[in-house]
Amino acid sequence: MLTSSIGKKVQVALAGLLLCFFLVSHLAGNLLLWAGPKMFDTYAEALEHNVLLPVAEVGLLVLFLLHVLTALRVRWENRNARPVGYQVAEWAGGRTVSSATMAATGLFILVFVVVHVKTMRFVDHGGEGLYRFVLTQFQSVPYSIFYLAAMVALGLHLNHGAQAAVRTFGVDHPRLTPVVQKAGLAFAVMIAGGFGALVFWACWLAGGR
Repeated sequence: MLTSSIGKKVQVALAGLLLCFFLVSHLAGNLLLWAGPKMFDTYAEALEHNVLLPVAEVGLLVLFLLHVLTALRVRWENRNARPVGYQVAEWAGGRTVSSATMAATGLFILVFVVVHVKTMRFVDHGGEGLYRFVLTQFQSVPYSIFYLAAMVALGLHLNHGAQAAVRTFGVDHPRLTPVVQKAGLAFAVMIAGGFGALVFWACWLAGGR
């Protein structure tokens, strides 16, 4: 079952949905930046000293690798099964920007995650609290542009990915499809927009409000 085409799609969908839950919790934690340095630094320190943090990080790494590697394998196998592409327009059959760019946005998100984790998790903060360090990073123009581009990629990826995952688990009906599409779009905008808003908030603080 797990090695079949359907089984691998289920693995991609399940890992993706679990990562979506992480994104919700991660965004909720990041939004504590708006509460000020004391609240955010207290949250960050409690998280860092949590004995279950290493377990959670390993679990997230496994989920992320499972999602990425299995998705790439499915795409590779599909391409090998049909080496000659369809003789129709790329946007025919209801394809959207989100669905057509899943591989590209996924790979860009992978690069972003590596850079972001290295920057936020494995870099000496110079004795300052994480709140001040995060603001400094977001007030850097090159990093902010890279971050916002990654959030656009994340939004596109989530928009199609969330819908595809739900369909993989059998929720595919003419009456439900519009609801799933709207829910997927709303979730993508909420997550990508929520993270992206932090950059503009940091720039607003830098401008002295």
